[in-house]
Amino acid sequence: MNPDTITDAERFPTLTEEGRRMLDFLREHPHAPIFRNESGNRLTADEVSRVREFERDALLAEVGWRPGELPSWLDDFVGQCFADVPFYRRYGSSSAKFQDLPTISRADLSRDIAQFVPDSAPIDRLINFRTSGTTGHSLLLASHPVVAASYLAFHKRALRRFGIELRYGRGQVGVVLIGFQRKCFTYVSVTPTMDESGLAKINLHPADWRDPDDRAKYLDALAAEVYTGDPIAFAELLKLPVQTKPRVMLSTSMTLLPAMQQRLKERFGCPVLDLYSMNEAGPVAVADAAAGGHVLLQHRLYVEILDDASQPLPPGERGEVTLTGGFNFCLPLLRYRAGDYAALRFNGSEPVLIGLEGRPPVCFRNMRGEWFNNIEVTHALQRFAIPQFTLHQERDAGLLLRLSGAGHDENQIRNSLFDLFGPGQRLVLERVPSFDGKVVQYTSDLVASSHESE
Repeated sequence: MNPDTITDAERFPTLTEEGRRMLDFLREHPHAPIFRNESGNRLTADEVSRVREFERDALLAEVGWRPGELPSWLDDFVGQCFADVPFYRRYGSSSAKFQDLPTISRADLSRDIAQFVPDSAPIDRLINFRTSGTTGHSLLLASHPVVAASYLAFHKRALRRFGIELRYGRGQVGVVLIGFQRKCFTYVSVTPTMDESGLAKINLHPADWRDPDDRAKYLDALAAEVYTGDPIAFAELLKLPVQTKPRVMLSTSMTLLPAMQQRLKERFGCPVLDLYSMNEAGPVAVADAAAGGHVLLQHRLYVEILDDASQPLPPGERGEVTLTGGFNFCLPLLRYRAGDYAALRFNGSEPVLIGLEGRPPVCFRNMRGEWFNNIEVTHALQRFAIPQFTLHQERDAGLLLRLSGAGHDENQIRNSLFDLFGPGQRLVLERVPSFDGKVVQYTSDLVASSHESE
């Protein structure tokens, strides 16, 4: 179906007159941006009921398992994958020990996503979207309107952990998704499970506005309950004279440094939650300082921590986050290596991801010839409110630190890295207006042997 020929009746099958007025308000406000795209929830009345039931279950379900055990639902899920998913049928019998099953990666999904769609998936209702690929393989992912609507259940679970219940409904704007890119998918919608509260996906880049001053005026007019975005978009938001304040902010997609989180809390006077989320699996975990890391959100998502040989690591040892299960019934994941790294620790039966870092760990070498993990760099810079940065070590051991945002004390940043790398470390610090999306944060031309980096 050509998206340009789809009508609002198809985008919003259950739309009421109140919902129509909300869409008109979002689109036609005098300070509204230039919306580049059209989108909608596409939920039928039966599907709205289905999403509500799923949300009730997700909010009440117990999340977790005990160390050394597998979740009770896992065997049935694996059997279903072997019976119903073309890619997994290649494995043969499902009687193999779970830990002996092959792992898959982003590269596998990128080669032929159709092989991961179950035979039983409702093809007539299938939707797909393509990720940017700025950190690796671009992905075309299969989904469904019910899956897209189910994200909210896990956002609500994350909010509930901090005592926050969403309240906004009819005639109010529930969520503004904020981006800051040269090119960004932007649209308006309503959320049927929240009594058609409004939703707007906007891009703060001035090119998407008739007048840059309209950005703050539009946000004030919407007075949304929730802002979601990444640290880059939120850094731009901090520059705007916005008067209204959301009840909560959700940061997704990339690392949120503690100092940046604190700046947002002080500016908007509300909680700022750090979500670990990905297109392949949705919201996976939320950071909780009291728990010591990121607490899992999904009741049917099993998380392993694997070494380079795909062997499970014991609690407390650091390796690659690997996912099985999920709520996207159009894309069941079976031992999917997410490309992110952490250790797994248990608070009773509650699994917590400790020291979560995106993409493979990189070893850096200090002036004493010692090797250390990139997480040490994250710790060294976490007190600075840097929206985004990259660090590269060259063959001669020199460092190039590129960072976005303004108002940072360069001398303090340099001194923090000198404390880590040692006096005499060559360091070039380069400011950039923006990185225009995700980046590979840590890279090095030096290679440490496994013995040197331990």
